[in-house]
Amino acid sequence: MAKDIPLFPKEISWLSFNARVLQEVEDESVPVIERVRFLGIFSNNLDEFYRVRVADVRRLATFTKGSKKKESFSELLGNINEKVLRLQARFGNAYTKALKDLGRNNIHVINERQLTDNQRAYVEEYFHREVLPELEPFFIDDRDTMPLLNEASIYFGIYLELEDGSLRFAGLELPTDILPRFVAIPHREKRHEKVYIVLDNVIRACLVDVFRFVLPIEKAAAYTFKISRDAELELGEHVTQNIVDRVAKSLKKRKQAEPVRLVYDSTMPEVLLQMIKKKLKMGRYDSYTPGGRYHNSKDFMSFPADSKQHTYRKIAPLPTLPDSANIFDWLRERDRLCYYPYHDFRVITKLLASAAIDPKVREIRINLYRVAQNSRVVAALVNAVRNQKQVTAVVELQARFDEQANIHWSNELSDAGVEVIYGVPGLKVHCKLISILREEGGRNRYYTHFGTGNFNESTARFYCDFSLLTSDDKLGEDAYRVFDFIKQPHLQVDYNHIWMSPHSNRPNILACIDREIAAATAGDPAEIFIKCNNLVDSEVIERLYRAGAAGVRVRIIVRSMCALLCETKGLSDNIQVISLVDKYLEHARVYAFLNGGEPGGDKGGEEQVYLSSADLMTRNLDHRVEVTFPLLSAVHRKTVLDILELQWQDNQKARILDADQSNGRIANRDSKRNVRSQDAIYRYLKKLEV
Repeated sequence: MAKDIPLFPKEISWLSFNARVLQEVEDESVPVIERVRFLGIFSNNLDEFYRVRVADVRRLATFTKGSKKKESFSELLGNINEKVLRLQARFGNAYTKALKDLGRNNIHVINERQLTDNQRAYVEEYFHREVLPELEPFFIDDRDTMPLLNEASIYFGIYLELEDGSLRFAGLELPTDILPRFVAIPHREKRHEKVYIVLDNVIRACLVDVFRFVLPIEKAAAYTFKISRDAELELGEHVTQNIVDRVAKSLKKRKQAEPVRLVYDSTMPEVLLQMIKKKLKMGRYDSYTPGGRYHNSKDFMSFPADSKQHTYRKIAPLPTLPDSANIFDWLRERDRLCYYPYHDFRVITKLLASAAIDPKVREIRINLYRVAQNSRVVAALVNAVRNQKQVTAVVELQARFDEQANIHWSNELSDAGVEVIYGVPGLKVHCKLISILREEGGRNRYYTHFGTGNFNESTARFYCDFSLLTSDDKLGEDAYRVFDFIKQPHLQVDYNHIWMSPHSNRPNILACIDREIAAATAGDPAEIFIKCNNLVDSEVIERLYRAGAAGVRVRIIVRSMCALLCETKGLSDNIQVISLVDKYLEHARVYAFLNGGEPGGDKGGEEQVYLSSADLMTRNLDHRVEVTFPLLSAVHRKTVLDILELQWQDNQKARILDADQSNGRIANRDSKRNVRSQDAIYRYLKKLEV
């Protein structure tokens, strides 16, 4: 592994990514309801960042031995918190502006002080009918520690001034899991306007009533706060305890994990704030983020107002499988490449539903990492068992924040008779494979899915991911053997075409980079084009530095973290990095290499294009089961490279990652040729047949 090479701190890079999300809120060309929803995405991202990445740094700062290392982690925590405070200030300004712009479009989110008499009467009636029965306040000034708080919830810290002049302090969980965060209330003057009040302010409007029969209250005020807990699962090694029980037990411990962050209303009285900190027993390495009046803004992701005028126009997914076609005949014609959400994801559910009832299908194998709440994928697997197919499902119980859901699905599948495998000890199974064995003409034939995204009908509507559907026997054998490895990880498995973590992804990616370096050194054309979510593995980055120095043209599209120091003379020459944030989440991973030839040239080289479930992170290359697969069809290679080129030409939603990752827009926008790649890709794919 490469050591001591210049790297951009990955946690700071992640905050730069979330700043790109915030830019969408600040961009007034984005439809106003979409801007509000980006507020929710920013907030949800930040919550997970503290639960996972900051919790890791905090753990290192706490337990690392050696003053220099401990000091470096402490300094990193300080840098993180400083940058978060700046982002939080921008968030507050963007939030205020977005709500004003909603109002200009007759969509109002008002507070309890802005209610008309008619609206107040409605809110008070709603409070006593729906809200008050769900409230369970607790006093915090007469106890040593805070009761166990749910990190997914918002809380009020309540300041009570009694009639005798004494003070009491209480807490209250807002019941957002039971009641909507946004409550529609009667309009004021304009009949066509929509008016909402957040649940927080419904409670504030009637706060005294919460304690009316308990205390003689002169004055009451409520200030929101929330916590983030360390999300690390501690599974331990209990020989007599199965993996399902271990994950379930660890999830219970996660609910009691130490808080790592407190977010609070900056107007909260100091005496109340200090009491909350003390009762939570937070320490020197914990983070404190003052903010506005509202927290858990992730609820804005599902902001209820919906208007075609103020949201992105929904695309009609391009058809894939003809309605009357037999999917197995369709796949025998040729390999099919789909790109969601532009293509209709129902081709996947149709494949599984057809396999479930096809008399010739003998076996189905599938990896499940994250599935939809009402999964047609799971329903098809259950139906396949009913039709006497042999079905194997690899369910990854450690899919972060989906552990509980996956325990549920594993139990449902197991109860139906599916053979459920809970991954590989020490490795997360993250590949996206379906292997179907069908008897044709007296022999078994493979029908296979390779992909970059999950089998999730919900996220497929807004995650950009590739699927390759193929009846190629060599690729089919490879996918089938991956499941053999998962079942028996001690086996030495050879593959025809694919690379697989933890064995061959890293050496093959490095070998492809080395080949481009050798070509450039020999004076031949050499290019690398990468698209990924995260680029943080030091060995890969060191090799890319080397490639750039040798004269290889390196282009990288990265969505989230990038530890490669961009635009640094003498280090990342010939390396350009951009990032795209737009209406769909860029999730696909593509690794393309010129391979000794020229595009369309006659030097005998043939560009290699690989799609993958793996990002360029140490965990993906060394500690997971991931699959990287080649596009054998020249037509499909061209399609993917054309898509990458459209993204590279984007001068509307692309940001340049410079040495400071300051997210500058493309400087030389050509007003005569505006390219918004997500729209351009849809138009491009409409002209192609799957």
